[in-house]
Amino acid sequence: MATPLRTPRSHHYHVYVVELSDEVWNVGRFRKANPDWQLGKPFVYVGMTGLDPDVRFDKHKAGIQSNVFVRKWGVRLLPALYTMYNPMPYEGARDMEVELGIALREAGYGVWQA
Repeated sequence: MATPLRTPRSHHYHVYVVELSDEVWNVGRFRKANPDWQLGKPFVYVGMTGLDPDVRFDKHKAGIQSNVFVRKWGVRLLPALYTMYNPMPYEGARDMEVELGIALREAGYGVWQA
């Protein structure tokens, strides 16, 4: 019987995407950061963490090391946009956070990254 492949211990970082409510569009610095947002596309926050994304989202909402956009306007995680990348090493997550934000912005999403 073959043993299942194990994820290396160093591969415990995750990128994640949080849907933000439409009210975030009323914040000037969010609008300024997203001049090419396309009507009908969601507003999102893209982050990376060494925690499970569900735990990280809960911490944001509780005000623990939280980003103001997620704390005030975070609605839910959007796992369809990130689960295929996780888990990964720290360097991969750091790079993927930036690349995913760029890709979503190019697709017309309104994106915030810390």
